[in-house]
Amino acid sequence: MLNSTPPSRLQRDLLPRATEYLRARQLAPGDRVTEQELCDHLQVSRTPVRAVLEELARQGILHHEPRRGFRVESIPAADATDFSEPNEVESLCFRLAGDRHREILPREVTEADLMRRYGVTRALLHTVLNQLAEIGMAERKPGHGWAFPPAFDHSARQESYALRLLIEPASILAEEFALQPGWIETMMQRNEAFLAAPWKETASIALFEMNAAFHEGLAEASGNRFFLSAIRQQSRLRRFSNYDWSFGADRVRASCLEHMDILARLEMGQRDVAAALLRRHLEQASTLSPVRLGT
Repeated sequence: MLNSTPPSRLQRDLLPRATEYLRARQLAPGDRVTEQELCDHLQVSRTPVRAVLEELARQGILHHEPRRGFRVESIPAADATDFSEPNEVESLCFRLAGDRHREILPREVTEADLMRRYGVTRALLHTVLNQLAEIGMAERKPGHGWAFPPAFDHSARQESYALRLLIEPASILAEEFALQPGWIETMMQRNEAFLAAPWKETASIALFEMNAAFHEGLAEASGNRFFLSAIRQQSRLRRFSNYDWSFGADRVRASCLEHMDILARLEMGQRDVAAALLRRHLEQASTLSPVRLGT
C-alpha cells in the first residue's frame, strides 16, 4: 500500500527531475524503475526517492506492484517552455559553487559557518554537502569541518572539455552504438521547443537539463558503461558550476541548432559526420567565457 503522507518540499522538488529522468531514458509502459537507479541519478538517499516513486504512482506515471516495485504506466510529454525555478537543494549548490568560483567562500569552513552564511538548516546543508562530495567538489575534514577543492577555474574547465572531446565523439563511433527508439524524435522536439519559445533567464536550468540529456543519451547509446559514467559525472560537475546562463538567446539558438544538426545526421545513419559535428560543437563551447556553461 502506498504511503498517504504528502511529499515534503524536498521530495516535491525532486519530482520534476525524476520525471525528466524517466523521459530521457525513453522508458515504455511496463518497464521497471528501481529506487537505486533514481538514488544514483538524483544523488539523494532512499527515503526521499521512495516518496517520489510513490507520488509518481499516485499521479499515474508509475504503477506500484506490491513486493515487486514500480513499473512505468504513462510518462507525460515534456513541455520545454515550462521553465521552473531551481529547487532549494539546487539553489544552495549553485550559491556554494558561485561563491567558491568568486572566492568569496573560503576553502575550509565549518557547518556552523555555512548555516549562518546561507541561513539554512543543518539537514539541507548535509544534503547539499553530500551531493558535492559525490562529485569531488567538497570533502569532510578529519574530525571537523569541510574543505573545498580549488575553484572550477579555466584550467579545470579546459581539462573537462578535453575529456569530453575524447569520449563523446568516440561514443557515436562505437561498434555497439544504438540509440533508444524515439530518442532522436524526442530530442528534436525539445530543441525545437526551445527555439520557438521566448528566451527567459529562468530557463537556464531547463536548458541545462535538456543539454545534459542530449550528451548523456549519446554516451549511453555507445553501450560502454564507463563512457556513460564519465559523462554523467561531468554533467553533475557542470550542473553545480553552471549556476546561470550568461550568453543570451543567440547562444541558446546556436546550441539547439547544432544539436539538431547532429540528430539529423544520426537519423540518416551518418555517424562519422555526426561525430565530427559533435567534436566541433564541443570545441566551440570550450572557447566561451569560463564556467557558466549549459552546452
